[in-house]
Amino acid sequence: MPGMIVASEPLAVEEGWRVLVEGGNAVDAAVTAALVQGVVNPQMCGIGGYTLLNLFVPGKGGQGLSQIHDAPALAGSAVRPDMWVNEVIRPNPDGWGYFLKNGVNTVGYTAICTPGAVRGLTEMLSNWGTISWKRALQPAIRIAREGYMVSAAVDNYWKERARYPEAYSFIDIIRSNAEASRIYLTAEGKSLDKGAALRNPDYAATLTRLANDGPEDFYTGSLGEIISRDLDKNGSFVTISDLENYQARSGDPIATTYRGFRVETVPPPHGGATLLAILNILEHFDLRSMGHNSPDYIYTIAMAMKAGFADRNPHLGDPSFVNVPLEWMISSERARYWYEEIRSGGPIEVVFAPSEPPETTHLSVVDSGGNCVALTHSLGTSSGVITPGLGFMYNNSMVNFHPVPGHPNSIAAGKGRTTGMTPTIIYRKDQPILVIGAPGATRIITSLVQVIVNVIDFGMPVERAVLAARMDCQGDLIRCQARIPGHVCAEVEKRHPVRRMPESHGGLGLVHAIAIDPESGVLSGAADFGSGGMALEVE
Repeated sequence: MPGMIVASEPLAVEEGWRVLVEGGNAVDAAVTAALVQGVVNPQMCGIGGYTLLNLFVPGKGGQGLSQIHDAPALAGSAVRPDMWVNEVIRPNPDGWGYFLKNGVNTVGYTAICTPGAVRGLTEMLSNWGTISWKRALQPAIRIAREGYMVSAAVDNYWKERARYPEAYSFIDIIRSNAEASRIYLTAEGKSLDKGAALRNPDYAATLTRLANDGPEDFYTGSLGEIISRDLDKNGSFVTISDLENYQARSGDPIATTYRGFRVETVPPPHGGATLLAILNILEHFDLRSMGHNSPDYIYTIAMAMKAGFADRNPHLGDPSFVNVPLEWMISSERARYWYEEIRSGGPIEVVFAPSEPPETTHLSVVDSGGNCVALTHSLGTSSGVITPGLGFMYNNSMVNFHPVPGHPNSIAAGKGRTTGMTPTIIYRKDQPILVIGAPGATRIITSLVQVIVNVIDFGMPVERAVLAARMDCQGDLIRCQARIPGHVCAEVEKRHPVRRMPESHGGLGLVHAIAIDPESGVLSGAADFGSGGMALEVE
């Protein structure tokens, strides 16, 4: 079997590919590429963020290791459950969290949660990789120091204006911090255009320090002291003890079967339970006979999504803090209940629950030894904060929490917040056949559902499965990409409100997937057409 890597950022794909060519495994390539992603996509991911890994390692005799490794962003120990009750303005109409006064949960030091990315990536490498941490850092160090070209995707979101008066655009977030402005804006205070060269020697120096002094320097060393002093001085809820005591979480995936295939994905507080619940409902329907993206098909898929979110929103939270009824959510009995409700046309009520901003990144990797990596990692939309001299932005994961006490996803010290991150691996018997994931908040879940159905129910090659037009439903609207024809949407609207999106590609989860032919081992990969990424194969 050859190897392959797929991601949103071509430079990161190339550097991960080089690792595979040189004999590294999928974990080596994933960690190397993820570190590069943090440099070239600086408000989507980086060492100030968090990681979520779904890993398969083949074993002798056909039985391999499936492992979830979660290094989440955790609320700082200085938070209080009721601290923002009087700061709420309103929910974001697009579902991305709540608008609070002065953006305290979105931008600046009060938006930061304890970062887990450095711990997550180093434990991935030490547990399952073959190259050194220092080797994995070298491409990111070189690119940050020598410079890289601003991509069209980064240029687009720097130029995108906020949709609501209470919201913050990406450029607003950068302008909120003097250090971020110095690095990413021109002398006139404008963003760089696509194709412009961008250097970040401060980030290169920080990564070099982590290479020489080791990753623990971020949490318990002098680098951690620099970080914590800056955070403390500026009112962050993250303390030095939060850094010193930070631990990632490892465990087994959660799973279901769909049309005889085993779907393994991530447990709460992430998106996997909702993915499985939706697939369990859809297994009751003959989707193929409806015709792909027909009115009946779109309505059925949308109602299964809506049902999944009707159960998710009131119940999902960090299982270390709340009792999440996981078995009930993904049970065959619950799926049968929703099937009957959808068939009868009964109403499905979805209560509002804020999700995280849709900006994240993902990579999928398969190597010649059959190791499979689905890695989703993020900063949210970033807090904009850069500690002077360090070069990297911190996450803004406080935006993900429910600001009112009493909800499973309410604020608590040391708590992880809900996410839509859903890195997933699908198996035929014990052999992986699809490695898949996406950025896009909870729209990750709904996009993965459709690509999985495209592959399994309709037999599409993975490139066509990812390319096909998609929709999303998590509440009162079915949102359809513009490529779904108006006459189809009009038929669906006779049964449920529909809104056509301005985007033909993108606007939903940006799926990056690798398919593995179970007989020949041939790999095929697809980067979502809504992103600027690519798939690159090792011959």
